Amino acid sequence: MANANQVVEYVQHRRENHLAELKEFLKIPSISTLSEHRNDMKRAADWCAGKMRAMNFARVEILPTARHPVVYGEWLNAPGKPTALIYGHYDVQPVDPLNEWISKPFEPTIRGENIYARGASDMKGQDHAVLKALEAWIKNGGLPLNVKIFFEGEEEIGSPNLAAFIDQNKSRLTADFVLNCDSGIPRPNLPGLVAGLRGLAYFELWVHGPSHDLHSGVFGGSVHNPAQVLAELIAGMHDANGRVTLPGFYKKVRALSKKERAELARTPFSEKDWLAMMGAPQLYGEKKFTTRERTGTRPTLEVNGLLSGFTGEGAKTVLPAKAMTKISMRLVPFQNDNDVEKQLRAYLTRRAPKTVKWELKKLASGPAVLVDNKSKASRAAQAALEQTFGIKPVFVYSGGSVPVVSLIAEKMKTETVLMGFGLPDDNLHAPNEKLHLPNYYRGIEAYARFFDAAAR
Repeated sequence: MANANQVVEYVQHRRENHLAELKEFLKIPSISTLSEHRNDMKRAADWCAGKMRAMNFARVEILPTARHPVVYGEWLNAPGKPTALIYGHYDVQPVDPLNEWISKPFEPTIRGENIYARGASDMKGQDHAVLKALEAWIKNGGLPLNVKIFFEGEEEIGSPNLAAFIDQNKSRLTADFVLNCDSGIPRPNLPGLVAGLRGLAYFELWVHGPSHDLHSGVFGGSVHNPAQVLAELIAGMHDANGRVTLPGFYKKVRALSKKERAELARTPFSEKDWLAMMGAPQLYGEKKFTTRERTGTRPTLEVNGLLSGFTGEGAKTVLPAKAMTKISMRLVPFQNDNDVEKQLRAYLTRRAPKTVKWELKKLASGPAVLVDNKSKASRAAQAALEQTFGIKPVFVYSGGSVPVVSLIAEKMKTETVLMGFGLPDDNLHAPNEKLHLPNYYRGIEAYARFFDAAAR
């Protein structure tokens, strides 16, 4: 069997082949939320399974769920060594607004040091990097530890069938630790490991007024406009200091200690660069907290979409019969989705006028997670990152949510290491998503070193 340095040298000589193969993967429009892409989802699952079979994984399966399948593979030829369960997802977000893409979202295009395509960073590039690291070990005598791969197809729609899948496949998924590749680093040359993830509660709120749209001249002034009611309800969900006004929303939110705030402040962060990435006129958020604290350790309530009335070209004088908004909340440890749903319902019951009716649906949820960065697997990741980047990794609190982390912690009691190589400016879920190619190549090398360190 080769050593880690030989495996790293092997992957360094195959960068062109790896890039060509990554482009193949990125061309598949595996948009999980849109039913017209169901066949593309199957193509992406087949593509992943094919790569595992080409690596001589002993067991490769495409396992059905109620919607999109899970791709599973295992290589268990290292008796006495630990077993890693590797998580990824092969689905991607929709591409709209399409007119804001500089190049077509499913025609991977290289500009400078980046490759642009939907799913490049979130997370096909990360999936592919870990596959290439595994392949390099197998081609050079075999992996130094046992591996199970678990790629789902519903992460971008909140993983609605993941809990049931884990319950039904606990023995299949049993491992000593989980490597979750759905992650990133603070800067191109600064590696990082996730110390915590915020949770998620996602809702759809409808406000109903008259039974049908009305002429605004004939009926205006005699009926409460649902769009106006919804706008007022949304406006009241925050106060002048940027705090969420739902009753009891902060009751379980733990205050950061001075030590924790000092540790957060150690992570390099530029508000000027952050503002430039957003393209906004100025920063905004809950007062008395830094931007880094707001985005990683404080709960939020955000409007993700609005729909009501006439929105086409030109004019149509109409009073809409209904109005809708999508609302997401990012939750911190000790908050939970059931509590915030009750708080949202209490707010609406108190604030919504009797002139309208409302209905609230919870579409997705997942708890916040704290990661043990003193575990054996985390120490192996820290060593691999330091070897690859030449600098010790920092620990970061991620504002995003990865449902599988909390589900595995809850259902399987297995530790997780979040180790990925996306960047804050990769335009995740937005037009012109990109992956920084130097980090893609470093990612392959870091994963290769991680498997060696974890085995030892």
